[in-house]
Amino acid sequence: MLFLKRLCVRSWHRIKKGPGYGYAELFHWYCDNTNTHGPKRLIIEGPKKKAMWGLLTITFACLVFWNWGVLIQTYLSWGVSVSLSVGFSSLAFPAVTICNSNPFKYSRIKPLLNELDGFAASLLERIYIYSQSGTLPDPLLDTTSRNATGQNLLWYHLPLVIIDETDGDNPVIINILGPNNLTSTNGTTAGYPIPPRRYKVAFELCNASGSDCFYKNFSSSLEAVKEWYTLHYLNIMLRIPLAEKAAMGYSGKDLILTCFFGGIACDYTNFTQIYHPSYGNCYIFNWGLDGNVAVSSNPGVGFGLQLVVDVNQEEYIPFLATSAGVRFLLHDQKTFPFVETMGIYALVGTVTSVEILVDEVMRMEQPYGTCTADGSDVPVNNLYSSYNLSYSMQSCLWSCFQAQMVKRC
Repeated sequence: MLFLKRLCVRSWHRIKKGPGYGYAELFHWYCDNTNTHGPKRLIIEGPKKKAMWGLLTITFACLVFWNWGVLIQTYLSWGVSVSLSVGFSSLAFPAVTICNSNPFKYSRIKPLLNELDGFAASLLERIYIYSQSGTLPDPLLDTTSRNATGQNLLWYHLPLVIIDETDGDNPVIINILGPNNLTSTNGTTAGYPIPPRRYKVAFELCNASGSDCFYKNFSSSLEAVKEWYTLHYLNIMLRIPLAEKAAMGYSGKDLILTCFFGGIACDYTNFTQIYHPSYGNCYIFNWGLDGNVAVSSNPGVGFGLQLVVDVNQEEYIPFLATSAGVRFLLHDQKTFPFVETMGIYALVGTVTSVEILVDEVMRMEQPYGTCTADGSDVPVNNLYSSYNLSYSMQSCLWSCFQAQMVKRC
C-alpha cells in the first residue's frame, strides 16, 4: 500500500509539474523504484558497470519481448496437439451397398426399348457394311420424321457419324442413320484391291443453327454405339415415374440368396433399399439410419459379411450391359453410397473377398482449420439432404457439380 501511495503521489506531481518533468528524470525515477536488478544498477554503479548492466538489461529485455511474441503467435495460430495410440477394440462394421450391374429386368423394360434396340442393331450392321464396302444402305431416318408426341426424333438430334479419313486432306462426315455421301467402290479399282478405309465413329454435337459442330471420337465402334444407346436409354427412363422404375428392377429377394454376418444368418430384410440412377435398386447393409450399427470384434471372413447373390443374367439389357456381376461399396454409416465412382465389381462365377484397414482422420473446423464439421457452412445445396445423411466430401462435390452444370448448360 505504501508503494502504491508513493506511486500515485509522484504521478500527481508529474501531472502538476507538466512538461518540465523530462524523460531523463522519469527514467531515473523508474530505475530507482523498480524491483529488477539491472535498471537499478544503471544509476548507482560506476561507468564500466553501467555499460555492462546496460548491455545485459537490453539483451534480456529483448529475450523477454521475443518470448512474449512467440507465446502470442502460438495462441493466435489455434494450434492442436496430436496423440497416437495403438490398441484393440470392437469397431463399427462399415455399411455395405450392393447393386446389380444391370439396372432393370429386360422382360419388364423391353416394350420401352423396342425401337431403340432396333436402331442400335441397325447401327452396328451399317457400320459393318461401311467397313467392308465403303458405302451405306439407304438412310433409316428422315429429318422430318416425328414421334407420337410431336417432337423430332431424338435419334436424329444426337447423330452418330463416321469420319472417313481415307483421304487425309478431305475427310468425309457421314450420318450413319442418315443419307450416304459416298458411292460404293465394290472393293477394286482397275484390277487392284482397294486399301482398307481409315475411319472413326463419333458423336456430332452442333449448335442450334448447325454452323458450329464438335465431334467426340471413340476408340471403337462398339464403344460408340454403347455410349449412344446409353444416352437414349437414360432419356427414355427419365420419363418413367420412380415407383415404376423400382418395380422394373431386381427385388432384394431376387438378388440376395443367402446372407451371414458374424456367423449368424441374415436375409434381404436386413438391407435398406434405395434407387440408384445408374444401377436401379441397390441394397445397403448396416446403414445405421435407425441408430443400430453392427460391430465386428475379430478379423477374418467368418466374422464379416458373407453373401451369395443371383444376378439373373438372362434378364440383362443387351446393348447396355457388357459384363455381368454386381457392384458393391463399403462406406461409412449414414453416408450416401456413390457406387458408380467408388464401387468395386464382383463378376459372376467368382468368389470375391475384401479386407479393409481402418484409418480414421478427424479434421478440425474453424478456427483450427479450413474444413467443415457438418457441411452447414458450405454454400452448396446438398442434393442428398432428403436422405437425412451425414455430410461427406463426395456429396458436396456432386452437389456442386450439379449446380454448376445447371448454371452453365
